[in-house]
Amino acid sequence: MSDKELEAMKRKRFQELQKRAVFQEQKKEPPRDANAILNRIFVGRAWEVFNTASVQFPSKMVKVKDLLVRLALEGKITDMDGEQLYGLLREIGLPVRLNTTIKIISHGKTKSLSEKFRESTK
Repeated sequence: MSDKELEAMKRKRFQELQKRAVFQEQKKEPPRDANAILNRIFVGRAWEVFNTASVQFPSKMVKVKDLLVRLALEGKITDMDGEQLYGLLREIGLPVRLNTTIKIISHGKTKSLSEKFRESTK
C-alpha cells in the first residue's frame, strides 16, 4: 500500500471512531429539562410543596431548583418526598406556608373541622 492509501484509511477509520464516540455521548447524556429531572426524584406531595414555595419565593426557588437538578444529575439525590423538601426549605430559611385542612369522618360523611365545630355549637 502506498502512503496516500494508508493515510486515507486512517482518516476514514478516525472519522468512524469520532462518529461512534459522539453517538455514545448523546446516548449516555441524561435529559437536561429541569422539570423532567425533578419529576424523576420528586415523590408524593413534593411537587405540591415545590409549586407552593415557587409562588411564595419565586427568585429563591429558581436557585433551589438549579441546586436540586445539579444534585440529582450528580446522583446525590435519588428521591425526595414532600416532607423532606419542606424540611429542606425550612432549614435554608424559606418558611413555606402550606394550605392545610383537617377533615373528620363522622357517620360516613367527611366534614371539615370548622363544620364539625359549627354543628357542635348549635
